[in-house]
Amino acid sequence: MDQQNDREKAILVGCQTYDNDDLRFQYSMEELGSLTETAQGNVLISVIQKRDRIHPSTYIGKGKVDELKQLIEEFEAELLIFNDELSPSQIRNLSRELEIRIIDRTQLILDIFARRARSKEGKLQVELAQLQYLLPRLMGQGTAMSRLGAGIGTRGPGETKLESDRRHIRRRIDEIKGQLETIVHHRDRYRERRKKNKAFQIALVGYTNAGKSTLFNRLTEADSFEENQLFATLDPMTRKMVLPSGFVALMTDTVGFIQDLPTALIAAFRSTLEEVREADLLLHVVDMSNPDYFSHEKTVNKLLEDLEVQHIPQLTLYNKRDIGHADFVPTAKNPSIFISAFQEGDRSALKQKLEETAISMMAPFHVIVPAGEGKFLSQLKNETILRQLSFDENKNAYVCNGFSMRDHHISGQIKKFTV
Repeated sequence: MDQQNDREKAILVGCQTYDNDDLRFQYSMEELGSLTETAQGNVLISVIQKRDRIHPSTYIGKGKVDELKQLIEEFEAELLIFNDELSPSQIRNLSRELEIRIIDRTQLILDIFARRARSKEGKLQVELAQLQYLLPRLMGQGTAMSRLGAGIGTRGPGETKLESDRRHIRRRIDEIKGQLETIVHHRDRYRERRKKNKAFQIALVGYTNAGKSTLFNRLTEADSFEENQLFATLDPMTRKMVLPSGFVALMTDTVGFIQDLPTALIAAFRSTLEEVREADLLLHVVDMSNPDYFSHEKTVNKLLEDLEVQHIPQLTLYNKRDIGHADFVPTAKNPSIFISAFQEGDRSALKQKLEETAISMMAPFHVIVPAGEGKFLSQLKNETILRQLSFDENKNAYVCNGFSMRDHHISGQIKKFTV
């Protein structure tokens, strides 16, 4: 109870234009509520207005602004959260009218990202996105100050301070970009090394809170942060996963996608999502218990297109089947599987499916390996999918059948022992 009292009291504000259908708008307001909860806010009430178009200077009409004034007083609200990205002038005009702290959807998402970033890179990317968001809004304040014109009371540190703030922010943006470039080079080198060793790579993608981290932890025995909250994972994590045959694949858990992801964040997290580009298989996790699952699926596929990775084979995983939505209908064009990440039987079936998918992308081999080639035999067991391993006493050699990745460094040795 005390914890609830510590939370900031917020009123949510949304404007539904006539080209936005009722259901989609309702889901986006519910999502704004979930985002607010995740950011430790307490939602008091939602205020909604239907209009032909967004009001250019105050987002909502004058009547609604007056209504908000009364509600702020009545509920003793501390914060207004708007369901769109507000322009600098909208924030300025609303702040002047309402005298309360105002943030928009973008700021709210940035705030959650700032709380959740664990790695140095994650923290830098969030700071970069926040500064890029802040810069034009700081300029907006500058314009507000300069409209007072010349004369007594308008000179002094005001504008000068803003100018130095802007300079400081631009300098910090350049610094962060430089640091991120270094981190990206490190990651590229690490990725090149992984390519040389050519492991089969699976990237988990999906809408935020679809259950990726829960699945990741149970498939790889990792310790990725998992919770029933939006954006529980921010930093990509890669772990080994053992498939039924003993073949080791690498699995990467990635940041969750969301509708209307702030542009600054897409740019900032592009390097984080680079992991997705390197994958041999995308495992697209969809929460089938969410009534808006179809538009979540579409959002993720659209962002994958933006990242130019739609050519990578994809397996759609409909998760949370134990609490699936009553009206759920699968819509994936690629192969799909229904599971609950908590059910061991379902996870085994998924691993089997992943192994079959991996095999379909590999080359078959049939080799006879002399008994003295223990090191090569051990490599075959770890780095290929072995289907047969038997000892032929007449030849004093092992007969091996299986599948290997086409561009793996082991291919050359396989050719040497191919019958």
